[in-house]
Amino acid sequence: MPDSYDVIIIGGGPAGLTAAVYASREGLNTILLEKMMCGGRVALTANIENWPGTPDGVTGIDLMEKLKQQAQKFGTQITEFAEVTKVEPLEKAVKVVTNGGSYIGKTLIVATGSVPKKLNVPGEDKFYGKGVSYCATCDGPFYKGKDVAVIGCGDSGLQEGESLLGFVKTVTFIAYRPFMKARQILQERVKKKPNAKFLLNHIVTSINGDKTVASITAKERQTDEEQTIDVQGVFVYIGFLPNTNFLQGVVNLDPAGCVITDDNMQTSVRGIYAAGDVRSKKIRQITNACGEGTIAAIAARDYIKEL
Repeated sequence: MPDSYDVIIIGGGPAGLTAAVYASREGLNTILLEKMMCGGRVALTANIENWPGTPDGVTGIDLMEKLKQQAQKFGTQITEFAEVTKVEPLEKAVKVVTNGGSYIGKTLIVATGSVPKKLNVPGEDKFYGKGVSYCATCDGPFYKGKDVAVIGCGDSGLQEGESLLGFVKTVTFIAYRPFMKARQILQERVKKKPNAKFLLNHIVTSINGDKTVASITAKERQTDEEQTIDVQGVFVYIGFLPNTNFLQGVVNLDPAGCVITDDNMQTSVRGIYAAGDVRSKKIRQITNACGEGTIAAIAARDYIKEL
């Protein structure tokens, strides 16, 4: 017989851990399942400068460890290295199957996050956190006065690149297609910036350097002509891959595979909620992930009261 809980949370990043703090603090029997170790991608961030109340910044691993301890302090049971393989809605309950066993919950909060799509070129993994980033809002200020490249010219790439243009020396925008996919008004704003450069119909073939990024190599798609561009930072915006394989056919997902919810983080199935980067939305930041985890936990509490 599977263990039974009031709230099952899948994912130990900022959204999941915040939901755990709120749910367990309400006296709800709560378990959090994390396929790796708690912290998510945030734990890999060397210095978070935009976390409220920390003028000197905070390391990602320290922030996530404290959030984990806080959840445990209020009674959350945390099980790491438990990968969820199946979610099955039941009558007024949800069954969650992992590689190590099954659980029954009155409610479920999905906070499995997403991972940025990678270029899959030489140097990308080597220089992650040493010049390669997937979040200009998070890491951009470290490149003040330097030359950087933004890979991807959709809305996200140009929006984040526009913020970089305010303090870096130059931004080279590189697009796979011979045109930019971003909204026209956004394109026009960025094109007016004197320190914006554009390389359309190109692909990045390698990211180069010694200990940190020093340049990228880009190839023109029609002629195969290559050129090397000196940059100290590379920001990749070619999309996100939500961790929702186990939710296929369970709840409604958008075309990108992200979970669709209402303002209460409620999915298309009552009793199942989603929070954080796994949700269908525009902004992906630690602060709004925590806010969504809060909302999901309170909504789950109210739903349990109805039951």
